[in-house]
Amino acid sequence: MSDGEEHLDRLQQAELTRTTCMSLWRAGAVQAWMEVVMGMPMYIQACSENVKSGKVLLGLTDEDLELGLSIGNPIHRRKIRLAIEDYRRAEGEQGLSKASEMDHHWVSTSWLSDVGLPQYCQTFQTHLVDGRVLNSLSRRDLEKFLNISDYFHQTSILLAIQLLQMLGFDKEALQTRRTKCENQNWDPIVWTCHRVMKWIRDIDLEEFSDNLQGKGIHGAVIALDQSFDTEAFAKALGIPSNKHMLQRHLFEEIKLLSVPFSNAERSADASPVAGSRFADERVSIRRLGKSPLKLRANSHSVERVLGLHSSCGSLPREARVQAIPRAKGSPVHTFKSVEITNV
Repeated sequence: MSDGEEHLDRLQQAELTRTTCMSLWRAGAVQAWMEVVMGMPMYIQACSENVKSGKVLLGLTDEDLELGLSIGNPIHRRKIRLAIEDYRRAEGEQGLSKASEMDHHWVSTSWLSDVGLPQYCQTFQTHLVDGRVLNSLSRRDLEKFLNISDYFHQTSILLAIQLLQMLGFDKEALQTRRTKCENQNWDPIVWTCHRVMKWIRDIDLEEFSDNLQGKGIHGAVIALDQSFDTEAFAKALGIPSNKHMLQRHLFEEIKLLSVPFSNAERSADASPVAGSRFADERVSIRRLGKSPLKLRANSHSVERVLGLHSSCGSLPREARVQAIPRAKGSPVHTFKSVEITNV
């Protein structure tokens, strides 16, 4: 065949792999899958020489991939193993996971940009990190294999993965929620870094908004990171520590982010989905078995947004004490006022 005909045949074979069980693939489908679907043409030669069917592919071990196919990159081997396992589950009529729809081009460009860490684009591209690999990453993986040593950057990436897990790696669901809050200050847990920067400009801190570039501050960090408080936010923005009134302004604006949640939850005509969304997310965080972070059991997007205020030392005492409503039976009720102030 000519080069054009061979390319067309490869694309047709690749499309066939999306609708056919892996155990039924022939050699041509295996090669097309490796090159087109997985985006790993560098391994085509070894694959064509050693893997002649989907059944053989299903039985490959990590050692087979390393020694038989000469795949030295551990993340590349993990990517293939995770994909094979996904196809194995799909043969049980469960279908491929939503993570399979996130290829490494989308992850290294669009997703990393939304997270606010585009400086790692080349690293993610080199290691071919796709949605399945994202779902498997730990803090140790980020440092050991992807050379991301900055602790906060690691946390930012892991929390962005946490958000994907909460949404079942559904790109469409994520984009739908982001579109709905593009011009409204609600649902900050899904905000991209760019949306956070827009909000900073909207609250008249435009001179500091560009300081967030490359910092990895997105909605999931604001909503879920227990250590990311007002002081940390102000530091990331580059607001001088002696600018107490600017910090107080930031504190008050963050507090307003929680108002639409409360109104939506109390509204009689609010949709069930809108009313229960954040409660469902709190349960999701508790139940996730592969969470990359050990989040506290009571993590809640609304509570976390309010919790950002605890470190603003220039705030009045009543704001510090009453920023987070306390449930009945809270041990804080047994403290004296001076002890509460100290807390």
